[in-house]
Amino acid sequence: QVDLVESGGGLVQTGASLRLSCGASGRTGSRRAMGWFRQAPGKEREFVARIWWSTGGTAYADSVKGRVTMSRSNDKNTVFLQMDNLKPEDTATYYCAAGITTILSASTDARGYTYWGRGTQVTVSS
Repeated sequence: QVDLVESGGGLVQTGASLRLSCGASGRTGSRRAMGWFRQAPGKEREFVARIWWSTGGTAYADSVKGRVTMSRSNDKNTVFLQMDNLKPEDTATYYCAAGITTILSASTDARGYTYWGRGTQVTVSS
């Protein structure tokens, strides 16, 4: 079991920045990947970013590439999502996820992640 708790969401204006955090506890040593996903009202959950745990390699959705950076703390218990130049279309609930059976080639697919946090709301006003 891996427990995840997100924080850092809020209401900001277009062009602002936010840094989301996700604290992990439990069987964290079993992780293959950590990801951030988001879901806007009436839309499906979509991939935002992920870190492949063994290498630290990152991947990003085209919609956020260049504006978002995913990183992890030195003790590897927290992952971050730095979001800059936020746009109204970034408005969504952001979820942190941990994958223990994730396949690298499918690491942008939410189905490859086993554990999920409850989410943190990000609202960007125009």
